[in-house]
Amino acid sequence: QNYLDNFWPDLKAAHELFDSIVQARRERENESQENHGKEYPEHLPVEILEAGIKSGRYLQGTLNVNKHRAQLEAFVRLQGFGSKDTG
Repeated sequence: QNYLDNFWPDLKAAHELFDSIVQARRERENESQENHGKEYPEHLPVEILEAGIKSGRYLQGTLNVNKHRAQLEAFVRLQGFGSKDTG
């Protein structure tokens, strides 16, 4: 803001762009605070997931995604199983 004010006070488009960026950043910060710092909302509460894992209803694993073909290649490595048991 200071740079624009001091060196480009008459460049209206740059000031409008800066204001737009500041507003978008504030909105994103507000959304982040509403989600307690998480980028995506949880599907199920943590308590339900933990109970499901303990009862065997849910399985816990690690999602591995191919960084070069992320939309096409991924697999889940299940915890507690051998490295050959993936799905």
